[in-house]
Amino acid sequence: MSDTLSPTAAALTAPDGTRFRDLDHDGIMAVYENPTASIDDRVDDLLSRMTLAEKAGQMFQSVIESGRGGVVVEHDTPDDDIVGAERYNKTATSDLLGEKHMTHFNVLELESVEQAVAWSNALQEAASRTRLGIPVTLSTDPRHAFVRNVGASLPSAFFSKWPEPLGLAALRDVDTVREFADIARAEYASVGIRAALHPTVDLTTEPRWARQIHTFGEDAELASAYVRAYLDGFQGAELGATSVACTTKHFPGGGPQKNGEDAHFPYGREQVYPGDNFDYHLEPFRAAIAAGTAGIMPYYGLPEGLVLDGEPVEEVGFGFNKQILTGLLREKLGYDGVICTDWALVHGYTTPGRELPPKAWGMEHADARTRVKKILDAGADQLGGEKCPEIVVDLVESGEIAEQRIDESVRRLLRVKFALGLFDDPFLDLDHARAVAGAADAVAAGHAAQQRSIIVLTNGDTGRAVLPFRTGLRVYAEGVDRAILAEFAEVADDPRDADIAILRVKAPSEVRQTFYFETFFHQGSLEFSPDEAAHIDALCRAVPTVVDVFLDRPAILTDVVAAAAAVTGSFGSGDRAYLEVLFGQARAEGRLPFELPSSMAAVERSREDVPFDTEAPLFPYGHGLTTPA
Repeated sequence: MSDTLSPTAAALTAPDGTRFRDLDHDGIMAVYENPTASIDDRVDDLLSRMTLAEKAGQMFQSVIESGRGGVVVEHDTPDDDIVGAERYNKTATSDLLGEKHMTHFNVLELESVEQAVAWSNALQEAASRTRLGIPVTLSTDPRHAFVRNVGASLPSAFFSKWPEPLGLAALRDVDTVREFADIARAEYASVGIRAALHPTVDLTTEPRWARQIHTFGEDAELASAYVRAYLDGFQGAELGATSVACTTKHFPGGGPQKNGEDAHFPYGREQVYPGDNFDYHLEPFRAAIAAGTAGIMPYYGLPEGLVLDGEPVEEVGFGFNKQILTGLLREKLGYDGVICTDWALVHGYTTPGRELPPKAWGMEHADARTRVKKILDAGADQLGGEKCPEIVVDLVESGEIAEQRIDESVRRLLRVKFALGLFDDPFLDLDHARAVAGAADAVAAGHAAQQRSIIVLTNGDTGRAVLPFRTGLRVYAEGVDRAILAEFAEVADDPRDADIAILRVKAPSEVRQTFYFETFFHQGSLEFSPDEAAHIDALCRAVPTVVDVFLDRPAILTDVVAAAAAVTGSFGSGDRAYLEVLFGQARAEGRLPFELPSSMAAVERSREDVPFDTEAPLFPYGHGLTTPA
């Protein structure tokens, strides 16, 4: 362990009878240790005690691994003892806490409630041994659904399982969004996760964009209503000891990427507004600010040709952009919460066989020090995916950044920690976590949302509905768990022996393998490949077939609709939930959260920043048939 670590903070009683945690290990209740003092007074007191290095450490948030059995990960921890068995962070936990003075971490894999609780408590115990005992804030990307993307989300493990956010959008039900957020809040907090790197309120006005599954679709009014409910469920009316602090992203709206390419990669860096529709993409962020979002994250995108208030906007990524972060977000929109950049604007991610350059669009040729200064000058408070506080220290000591500027950001970050109650009690109770994480009523609510979010796009010929299935059918299926299907029908091994077939497929995308993470981001054409299209057509010719498409982004389904007996769209519905709808045990209620174009030519002619903009869509926004149950 680092020699900067001290004995564990003890729980003591002050002369006035106030119980407090002796975080600085001096036996006296400091103002910042006093749970009855105001947050402002506690922040002021702690800030006055912090060294420049300790302040700089708060301004960085990095990925952290958890250890099997609940141990913290150190230099000598074998990879097999790391949950997920992979190191994304090469720095030992004790060095992150004791030398870099970092206390904000984005956790990836967790294997069980027991492991998560033990690890969180061990991590907070280690943090309590630092000079000032500042507790850790653990954050996460979404982890209540199905998609695994190490750059954006994790599938639900021991939490309740819900449709992806696009599926919530398909429900058109604000109350269900609030219910989900409240359940997710309780489950997160039970295992020590007190910050959510979501919701994602980008508007999906460009059909090819890869990040749509975690959004609420392309309608600004719906996304604005949803973000208010989402923040209400996660944060409450104001941050408190039971809240999870949300970071709403990606400001000022990451949907209108040029040609639909993704800004994680150099070929997708430009964000464009050919329809002069910039303000439309701000609407959900205005709603989030009004609802008190604790954080906002700017996107990677570089604005191409954007003019605001008569001034051309500098063509650098939004995390580096002072006109966007200070001029627009702080001054014009009045936001005074935490701004945390997206991950890896300063340093790239490289391991043997894997490479992703820094997402420093417009700042590619600058060195790390210049990039950090540009980010701080722009108005960001925290650098995501980075762990280089020594650069901030050097910038202040050289006179290039005023320490007062650092204090402004650290004050915002500390306020959130105090509001969450982490200074007073960051430790977890295993029995409580076992009762909350994956509770039966939460699992049932998520399962019902999976069922309801399914969209029936077509259902047989007029007057001859295919769905729901009649009893006694012999069913052939692909993309469905045969054991689960056997609970509903006789399973056929050959489509020629079946009465009907079920085919579950993913929306089309192009395979790209230049950079690490590309396989997680589905980009390019929305048309099925010739081989995929031929297989779908052949199955539909062999037997009446219900085709379900996982719509993580729109798909061109013109030929599929012509061939299939029925077509459905889903956004994260397990096989059981899906089959319960097909067999009439539950009702599909979903409505499209975006339009489905009729051709790639129509997509290519549409404007990236304008919603509902493809010519003669196959299915318009809001389409969906309701099945009986």
